[in-house]
Order: sequence, then structure tokens, then C-alpha cells
Amino acid sequence: MKKVLSLLLVVCMMIPVFALAEEASAVVIGQTQYAAHGTKCFAVLTVAMEGDTIVAAHIDEYQFMSAETSVGVPNSDADFGTNFPEGMVLASKRVNNEAYSANMAGAGSTVALADNYAAIEAFVTGKTVADLEAEIEGKTAEDMVDAVSGCTLVDTLGYVQGLIEAAKAAQ
Repeated sequence: MKKVLSLLLVVCMMIPVFALAEEASAVVIGQTQYAAHGTKCFAVLTVAMEGDTIVAAHIDEYQFMSAETSVGVPNSDADFGTNFPEGMVLASKRVNNEAYSANMAGAGSTVALADNYAAIEAFVTGKTVADLEAEIEGKTAEDMVDAVSGCTLVDTLGYVQGLIEAAKAAQ
């Protein structure tokens, strides 16, 4: 009898635990290729969504860069790269952050490219598509530079728009 009562007591104690436990939402990945910054490169923008909320974001951009100073994407030095412009490789700006940021510094930038990307990624994390669309509604590119703390990229608006598209792709 004591065993039955003990078992019944344990079951009764566990009911609130199971009743209050939240069901974990599935994390879904959304990704898009987007022209967030001019016409000489493209961005690959990725988000992880839990329900309607962005829980993580990642930005990278690719453009042709000097083969002497940049690390190209895989196979840039093989058949894939045979039709690239002479002396150039298709390269990730994030992988080549130091060299690309030095070019930006020559134009007056004081924030490294990867740090700018990180600020935008942090800005969108925790928000929904609706939140972000409301945030950018009616804003100019200049307004968005001021809206994202720690980011000085003139095309901040384009990156946020691209991340919105990536989030929509996940839904």
C-alpha cells in the first residue's frame, strides 16, 4: 500500500511540471540572395526562425576582389574560376573582413565590416517580420543608419530588407 501511495504522490507532483512545460517550437531556416549593397556584389542573408520570431541572423556578401590580397570562395583557383576577370576571385566579404574593412577605412569608415554586420544581425534578432516592416516603413537609407546602434553602413536598410525576405522564405 505504501508503494502505491508513494507512486500516486510522485505522479501527482509531476502533473504540474508537465502541465507548465512549454512545447518547443521548431526552428526553421530561411535564406535569400539579395542585392543589399549596390550592383557589384550580392548578399546571402540567412535567418533562423522560431515561430514568427527571428532567433538568429547571418549576413555575408560576395564580390570580385583581388586574387593577390583576398581569399576566394572554394574552387576559385580551379575550373570554377577560369572565367573570372583576370587577377580577381569571387570572395566573401566576411572571410576577407580585414582587407575589406581596410578599404572601407580609406573611405572614412571607423567600424569593421563584420562588426557592422553583427550590429544588423543583433538588430533583427528577437523581432518578427511585422516588427521589422513597421520599423523600416517610411525610413530612408540615412534614417536606418541611425536606427541600428553600432552600424555605420549606408546600405543598412538594404540588409534589413534582405533579412526580412529571408524570414519570409522561412515561413
